[in-house]
Amino acid sequence: MIAYRTGMKISREAPQENNRYVVRAYGPGEVQINETRYSRSLIVAPDQLLEDWPVSRASELTPAALEPLLALDPEIILLGTGEKLQMLGMEFQLAALENGSGLEVMDTAAACRTFNVLMGEGRKVVAGLVLEG
Repeated sequence: MIAYRTGMKISREAPQENNRYVVRAYGPGEVQINETRYSRSLIVAPDQLLEDWPVSRASELTPAALEPLLALDPEIILLGTGEKLQMLGMEFQLAALENGSGLEVMDTAAACRTFNVLMGEGRKVVAGLVLEG
């Protein structure tokens, strides 16, 4: 028999003081952070939001695109690669490891959910969310 956890919230009703940015909703080509909707790729951390990350599709991701995420000194980096998971090369893992960060690559919807969960656990997480327009 499989036991399921019930009642687990993915986002908080109101951001805590040290967690100002919470992903509220995600749809194709759009994400809502707190009360604002964004249609361009961005980087979100619990206490910082960097709009207009210059990546509009997963094929444009390079290890150099990780630099703004790495600059936030995260414990964990989440890369949301758009509507579908796009596998990335080992050079991405190496760039993160050299910074002392873990790297998880997933579709953007999963990255949004995972960001909120990890943030809620008090983890030092940063998400790069590719929003295909």
